[in-house]
Amino acid sequence: MLTRLAGVVLCALVFVSLNCGEPKGAVMVPKNSDFYDGKGEFQADKAKAAYFDMMTRFHYPIPEGLRKGMWVADFKLGDFAHVGMAGIFWHNDKETGVFGHEIFLLPGQMIVEHGHETAGDAKAKMEAWHVRHGSIYSLGEGTPDKPLPIQLPESQAKYMTVKNWKIVQEGEIDWLKRPTAKHFMIAGPQGAIVTEYGTYHTNDGLRFTNPGVKF
Repeated sequence: MLTRLAGVVLCALVFVSLNCGEPKGAVMVPKNSDFYDGKGEFQADKAKAAYFDMMTRFHYPIPEGLRKGMWVADFKLGDFAHVGMAGIFWHNDKETGVFGHEIFLLPGQMIVEHGHETAGDAKAKMEAWHVRHGSIYSLGEGTPDKPLPIQLPESQAKYMTVKNWKIVQEGEIDWLKRPTAKHFMIAGPQGAIVTEYGTYHTNDGLRFTNPGVKF
């Protein structure tokens, strides 16, 4: 019994000393100058490096498949520090209707407002968001009962049509309340890694409220 207890205590001390469960390293506050060259061209390699640094800070595993398969997007808006994302589609199967996606957001970074329509044989997508690390502000339909405590990107101000919000912390889940509803999210001060569970869809069904978005 004493030997077993000593082992448990030792493991606990090792865990605390290594800070295994806590984010490590400084939080990078992104700036657009970090991700665009002198001609204003988006530098995808620098964007990916910033996300991999965030994953390391969160102790999130980075297998080779993720390194090769992860994509980044600034939505062709030239404001990646505030409006952009990275992601990888784990699964999107027409036959079973199952979709799985990982979303990566730098601190304060927003996914542009959008909705999902029926397109061809893909019905309007339904989805839920499971925050693995960090936090997000999730915005959707409804009347807000309190002011949003963060400033939204100025570049998107006139294209936001939904204002009801909730903060979703690590381990918590939020979901789309109905098909076709407009929605978006913005990362909290630590950034965010979010698992999305959804139904099969194609990009043909994506509808952005900002007509300048390209994805």
